[in-house]
Amino acid sequence: MYEVNPETGLFDPEYVNIFGVPFTFLPHEDSGVVVPPPPKPTTEIRVLPERKHFEITWPNIVRIEHEYQSQLSLELDKVPELVIDAGKTAQVAELAPMLDGRPDVTKVSKIDLEKLAREYRTQRIIFETARDVFDQMKHEWKGSREVLLAQLVKLVEKYIRSDKIQIIPPLFYQDEMERRLIITLNMSRVVNHIIMLIRQENSERLVPVFDREHPIRSTEEMNTWRTAKPCEWTKKSQINLCVFDSAWESSDAYAIDNSENVAAWVKNDHIGFEIYYLYKGVVQKYRPDFLIRLQSGEMLVVETKGQATDQDKAKWAALDEWTEAVNTFGGFGVWKRVVTMHPGEIKDVVMKG
Repeated sequence: MYEVNPETGLFDPEYVNIFGVPFTFLPHEDSGVVVPPPPKPTTEIRVLPERKHFEITWPNIVRIEHEYQSQLSLELDKVPELVIDAGKTAQVAELAPMLDGRPDVTKVSKIDLEKLAREYRTQRIIFETARDVFDQMKHEWKGSREVLLAQLVKLVEKYIRSDKIQIIPPLFYQDEMERRLIITLNMSRVVNHIIMLIRQENSERLVPVFDREHPIRSTEEMNTWRTAKPCEWTKKSQINLCVFDSAWESSDAYAIDNSENVAAWVKNDHIGFEIYYLYKGVVQKYRPDFLIRLQSGEMLVVETKGQATDQDKAKWAALDEWTEAVNTFGGFGVWKRVVTMHPGEIKDVVMKG
């Protein structure tokens, strides 16, 4: 396993001695022998069989299927706004002059914006957005696909024409042509947002689909591996040591391991706990930081994050669906998703459950 050198931010060089190969034709400064640095000491990370009582198991789910109500709806007064920053839209930022090292999109000429927006009309945006939403929902829809597409066109039009898409700076929100352009250039974000809203409001049931060959995973299955990263012995984990990627993670691990309310826990490192989620039309894998079993038997999936991005929100929405599907299916206890935004917050989380 390759690890980044914290001092250089790069991988350490590797040296190989080659015998019997004439490299005298290559230019070189001297004929001195390069002495490779000694290898860094590594620590073995392994499962402790005697700690079977700290084993944590989880359902190995490959996807969550949605069972939708036949008549889709979208109540705009209950849905969150989508905020799009024109300054972070690459095609527009490239046309803007720089001010204090940042593109000033308010100075982009009207002519340049009209060139970009010429091909796009509101009705085209609606149909293209509805088509992309349809492509992601059609496999789960039980009725007529023509009915699904017709409903999606109406819901997408309702949403795009509403005030629920806020564009900053206001200059781009007030001008219809510029607003249309920014929505078009951020189509993947709009599609992901609308899919999330429709699923939240119209899913009658979430159905977990398990891996056929390996439906249940466990900390006991982790293969032994080695690391040069800092780590510390655990007391309530089936894994002998917890490897730290940051000081924040180290303090959280200490708080979890020493909490009276924690029955067992594990850092999600090499154990195979993954949540599949959709971001910008691509299925990706998300690995939360910790799994915790409280004394009550309740399971917590914990993520530590200082600042949330759009991708983080997509991850957490998928994890919310995962926990809801698992709890509805039954047989795996009660699971909850927790996100801590500040160091030390984990203490209150494990105490409250």
